[in-house]
Amino acid sequence: MKKALLPIVLVAAAGAAQADFKVDMRAIDVKGIGKSIGTVTVAAAPGGAGVVFKPALKGLIPGEHGFHVHENQNCAAAEKEGKSVPGEAAGAHWDPDKSGKHAGPTGAGHRGDLPALEVAADGTANKAVTAPHLKLADVGGKALIVHAGGDNYSDSPKPSGGGGDRIACGLIGTK
Repeated sequence: MKKALLPIVLVAAAGAAQADFKVDMRAIDVKGIGKSIGTVTVAAAPGGAGVVFKPALKGLIPGEHGFHVHENQNCAAAEKEGKSVPGEAAGAHWDPDKSGKHAGPTGAGHRGDLPALEVAADGTANKAVTAPHLKLADVGGKALIVHAGGDNYSDSPKPSGGGGDRIACGLIGTK
């Protein structure tokens, strides 16, 4: 009887490991974590060619925004250089290879670098982006951050793409 259950358990465990994440994105500021601005669904890309991030967000400033996976599953404000910084507890862009550089979603830099988030004139973001160098298993237990400004996929003239303040955050891997 126990032998018959083993394949079922293994299939169920494998399926659970590949489950999509639905990330509740919240506005953040120096006071902490605010109201929900929508969700981002995180799923394996078809054929296993990366990870797709599908936003359903509202209330953002139109234009392009830096969009990154950060190393810590924490959206709280934290102190940096003597002042409170929104979402600072999320840490830096996820960089398990210790590249120490921002090179965009296809470059040889932080693996947390995603394609920029495009926000429409009405303040909504619904266009999916794909990170070809990620696996779904990579992103669980991390934070997803939206920055105030765009992303130049470089460390020059400003570090980490120059996106500026962190304005929204969600915890990846919480149900």
